[in-house]
Amino acid sequence: MIFNTFVFQLNKKNMEIIGSLKLKGETNKVSEKFQKRDFVVTTDKNTPYPQHVSFQITQDKCSILDRYNEGDEIKVHFNLRGREWNGPQGVKYFNTLEAWRIENISGGGNSNNNYNQSNAAASSSTTFNTDTATDADDLPF
Repeated sequence: MIFNTFVFQLNKKNMEIIGSLKLKGETNKVSEKFQKRDFVVTTDKNTPYPQHVSFQITQDKCSILDRYNEGDEIKVHFNLRGREWNGPQGVKYFNTLEAWRIENISGGGNSNNNYNQSNAAASSSTTFNTDTATDADDLPF
């Protein structure tokens, strides 16, 4: 079984992924000063194990998702966020993929569809190849 090659842009926490916009949620106003919006991007949709990756976009960036329709091919630039929570059942850890830029790669998109974080630093490329053609099992990991 052969899996696609994933390309991530790395700069400490900055990464990117390309896929199809599967679902975009409504903007959720959490408090008077904070709002967020969830969306899902599907990668590897032509394989037996498509990946449905959930992202979050916050504050004034929530509206940039309005420019895209479900099914559009997009590139999402995001940061990996992690936090610790001490609750009644003990310590728990949570991760969030926080999008800060979305690009239309379906073709015909213009530069106005991009949102650039003003302090985004240049990043280096790293390629991860998950070719498992020689593996005896057919597990996706």
